[in-house]
Amino acid sequence: MSNCPCGSGQTLETCCGPLIREGKPATSAVALMRSRYTAHVLGEYQYLNTSMYAPERSEDSIEDIKEWSSKLEWKGLDILSTSGGNENDTEGEVEFVAHYALSGVPQQLHEHSTFRKEGERWLYVDGKVRGHETYRREAPKVGRNEPCPCGSGKKFKKCCG
Repeated sequence: MSNCPCGSGQTLETCCGPLIREGKPATSAVALMRSRYTAHVLGEYQYLNTSMYAPERSEDSIEDIKEWSSKLEWKGLDILSTSGGNENDTEGEVEFVAHYALSGVPQQLHEHSTFRKEGERWLYVDGKVRGHETYRREAPKVGRNEPCPCGSGKKFKKCCG
C-alpha cells in the first residue's frame, strides 16, 4: 500500500484509487480535484476525460491530455481554497496549485477550477489559470534609434530613453 499522490495522507486504495479504477463517484468537488491530480500522476488519461463535464469533454481529447501530462513529473498538490462543492451542493470551486517539473525545471500550475454535480457525479467544468498578467502598452514601443516622442528632435536613446 502506498500513499495517495494527491497528498491527502491516505493510501491510494482508500482515497483516489476507487474513483479512478472502479468508477466510484467523488463525494465532493475537492475529492474529484484530488482524483484528477492523481490520474495525471498515474497516467490514467481516460479518467481525466470521463470526469469532465460533457460539453467541455470534446475540446480535449485523451491524446491531447496524454501529450501534455506525460511530459511532466508531478511533484505535489496544494488545495488553497474551496467554495461549495460539498455533498449536497450542485456546484463548487477549488483553487489549487499543482507542482511539477518539466525537463527537470520546477514549475507550478495555479488554477481556480469550477465543478458541477450531475446526479451523484461531480464533474470538472473548467479552470482559470492564475499567473502573471500580460503587460499591455498604452502606446507603441519606441525604438532606441527612433526620434524621441517628446519632440526634441534627438534620438530616443539620447533624450528620454
